[in-house]
Amino acid sequence: MKGEKLKIIYQDNDLLVIDKPVGINSDDFEKRVHRLDKDTSGILLVAKSDKALDFFQKQFKNRTVIKKYLVLVYGDTISEAGKIETLMGRSLKDRKKQKTYLLNEPDSQRKGLREAITEYRVLEKFKDYTLIETEPKTGRKHQIRCHLAYLGYPIVGDKVYGFKNQSSPKGLKRQFLHAHELTIKLPNGEKKKFSSELSENLRKVIKTLK
Repeated sequence: MKGEKLKIIYQDNDLLVIDKPVGINSDDFEKRVHRLDKDTSGILLVAKSDKALDFFQKQFKNRTVIKKYLVLVYGDTISEAGKIETLMGRSLKDRKKQKTYLLNEPDSQRKGLREAITEYRVLEKFKDYTLIETEPKTGRKHQIRCHLAYLGYPIVGDKVYGFKNQSSPKGLKRQFLHAHELTIKLPNGEKKKFSSELSENLRKVIKTLK
């Protein structure tokens, strides 16, 4: 990235692991292995060759990559753990958004819908908010954001999927969605787990809620 100094978590001859800050588009990286939304921070993988790109992307396609995100949601009545399973596709009413569909819905038969699965567990509850860890089992666009809004607990600071007139904690100027852990196999056969801590801003937000 021109003019940007990015924190590198790990690198070898095949892989560069970046701690992506908010505001940078992951599509700007020519050989990025997967996508993170512009307003999502955390672990981003970038391959160093076409061969490595194919190797890593196959693991995402085969769902062998373990991805975990830290998320602050509105509401403090969410169950301690759960799994969200729906179909997902582009919203017909708003092309910028994704929409969930249940298997028995009339619209669930339309083309372009794909299976979407997200597991989650509660880490800590506060008054009006809950910190959770999510683990998407599929890789649909906006999956975590769309699924949590569907469940009735939208991500704090999410301007697309959040409910109207919901106020954010003091000092939060972004959506609280951070890719904090990722486990993948390297070409040499070694399984590697990468971690990224919450930014100082997000840690302060949690501190103010306690």
